[in-house]
Amino acid sequence: MGNLKIGIKEKPELGQWLLLSLQHVFAMFGATILVPILTGLDIGVALVACGVGTLIYIISTKGKVPVYLGSSFAYIAAISTAAAATGFAAAYVGLMVVGAIYTIVALIIKFTGSGWLKKLIPPVVIGPMIIIIGLGLAPVAIEQSGLLESGIETLYYPHVAESVLVWAVPLVAVITFLTVVAVASFSKGFFKIIPFIIAILVGYGASAVLGLVDWGWFSDVQIFQVPNFTFVGTYAIDYTAILIFAPIAFVTIAEHIGDTTVIGEICEEDFITDPGLDKTLLGDGVATLVSAAMGGPANTTYGENTGVVALTKVGSVWVVGLAAVFAIILGFLGYLQAFIASIPWAVIGGMTIVLYGLIAANGVKVLIKDRTDLTNIRNIIIIATMLVIGLGGAIISVGSFTMTGMALAAVVGIILNQILPQEI
Repeated sequence: MGNLKIGIKEKPELGQWLLLSLQHVFAMFGATILVPILTGLDIGVALVACGVGTLIYIISTKGKVPVYLGSSFAYIAAISTAAAATGFAAAYVGLMVVGAIYTIVALIIKFTGSGWLKKLIPPVVIGPMIIIIGLGLAPVAIEQSGLLESGIETLYYPHVAESVLVWAVPLVAVITFLTVVAVASFSKGFFKIIPFIIAILVGYGASAVLGLVDWGWFSDVQIFQVPNFTFVGTYAIDYTAILIFAPIAFVTIAEHIGDTTVIGEICEEDFITDPGLDKTLLGDGVATLVSAAMGGPANTTYGENTGVVALTKVGSVWVVGLAAVFAIILGFLGYLQAFIASIPWAVIGGMTIVLYGLIAANGVKVLIKDRTDLTNIRNIIIIATMLVIGLGGAIISVGSFTMTGMALAAVVGIILNQILPQEI
């Protein structure tokens, strides 16, 4: 069980189980529905797809990895481009191809093993990768918290005057942040492992008082509503966008490896070896294929939920699994969707300041645990180069293929680790 308060295979008592799973739902909800909002896909389908995808992942990994899958941001531009050019059918087919690529890579690893992967990506490369995953998300948390010098993103609050947003959004974010810190640091017993549930309720209450809650989410909502599924076979297969989607699969595979390493460090387990990278990739890939086959976005391992595990020390797969069931139910329940969707971004921002920072901190932990020699100029070059490329917004584009951020930094780090001599 390591440093976990509730181990991976442990099932909490029913009352605790429900609250701990709801905490994961709140953590993933904002980002998961933002992808369909930005691309035009159906929100209900995305929720059902991420829940089904997470259950597929749990089965694939034999219930050994407490990971939640949510909507992937990496494919937003590709979905929008394909949909604008020839319609959503091309996007669905492109995403199914992505799932197939994951499956093929998983099969290759199954027959060749992952030992070569550990040599290819040692801790001196993995540590910066994890730091970049966490800090790369930092601007999102700061924007949502209203702490940017350029001001508040008024798109998030169309019904609130900008003069109110200037002080109300940061105030709510700070209240939410301090609630997370206070509950996680000073509370005892069960309250100590549900800091995000408490913070959301406190932040939501403050938002309601300050006028930040958009009650419009509750208009024209039905208690029960069937998502607008678009199942494969109900439209003509369109292969025109495959070349847009396929290269991105290798980018998100690199991110998958980083995320799997993060959750492994948190749980003090080597998930790359057991259950094996082949099984985690297979679960992720089949989840995306199934999601696309029903008209949903690509699925990916979610840093928000990994952050919840890191702070609460609750690694139970039972908790993650029930959260997936809740997501499926949410896809059919209009008022519950509306409530969670109405949680202001200021509240989410206040929480994610902690969540994303925890992910980055685990990257530092990898380097410390490995006792990486930071007086060795070779290691310094690898780490420093990766951090600058990953956090500096570097991008390489060749035709329709684009590589940015953590994936580009990972490739550069791997190359440097191979070509630089052990002693410089």
